Amino acid sequence: MTCPINVSRCGRGVILALVLAFVQAATAAEPPLLLAATAPADVDPSRYWVSEKLDGVRAFWDGRRLRLRGGGVVAVPAWYVARFPVEPLDGELWIARGRFEQVSGIVRRRQGSDDDWRQVRYMVFELPGGAGDFSERLRRLRALVADAGVPWLQGVEQRRVTTRHELAEWLERVLAAGGEGLMLHRADAPYVTGRSDVLLKLKPWYDDDATVVGYVAGRGRLVGRVGALVVEARDGRRFRLGSGLDDSQRATPPAIGSLVSYRYRSLTEGGLPRFPVFWRVRQATQSMPGRSGAGASSTSR
Repeated sequence: MTCPINVSRCGRGVILALVLAFVQAATAAEPPLLLAATAPADVDPSRYWVSEKLDGVRAFWDGRRLRLRGGGVVAVPAWYVARFPVEPLDGELWIARGRFEQVSGIVRRRQGSDDDWRQVRYMVFELPGGAGDFSERLRRLRALVADAGVPWLQGVEQRRVTTRHELAEWLERVLAAGGEGLMLHRADAPYVTGRSDVLLKLKPWYDDDATVVGYVAGRGRLVGRVGALVVEARDGRRFRLGSGLDDSQRATPPAIGSLVSYRYRSLTEGGLPRFPVFWRVRQATQSMPGRSGAGASSTSR
């Protein structure tokens, strides 16, 4: 019997095609990615590479297609990815600070225009499945970006910080400029998936996502509009999001099944967010309010 993977018979091209087919099959569902834990107050930054936390849409390049964290394929123009490497990449589709709604709208469209996509940069920060520790993967990542030679494929700036004071000063500068916070990635960490403390997020607020499952009718001046969203967290527990909704969102709330983000300062003893505040729609469902639907996650790190 002849082995189907025979270098002398098949050549490198066929082997590469098989590898890409395997990657495609593995990412048909939600791709297994590294997710950040929350940085403790006493974190030692000298062990990490530090970067700004970008306010974009998380996207995984599987060597052929851009996929959202929830597994959906991004309808990106062919020219945008024509010079991307065949190696998998992990990053954020991003325009600028404070422009999440705009980039999210572009990414969700079934056929975005060339003019839309010329605004969007794919800011990469990891090589999924790459060999070596993060410092080694970072060197490889920078080389891949340089070899691609396209301005919309960029590496997220990563720097070393030696003290907590220096880290706090950087965080203050980022927040003052309209940024969200910082990310800390252990320099000596191998590539892992799932939520792990090898990657930490440092922010003044905690945030998370939940799915809209219902509405609470408004009272007083809010009669006839939504008083609060009923949302379901990943663990199945439900709570209300009332604060943070503006009048237009109360009149036309996110549809059932939409994925929304909220912010909070701390957790109750029962593990629920204390005084959660609606932040934004992460992924809208196509269904109308009052009908069931399923929103695919496009959350960032």
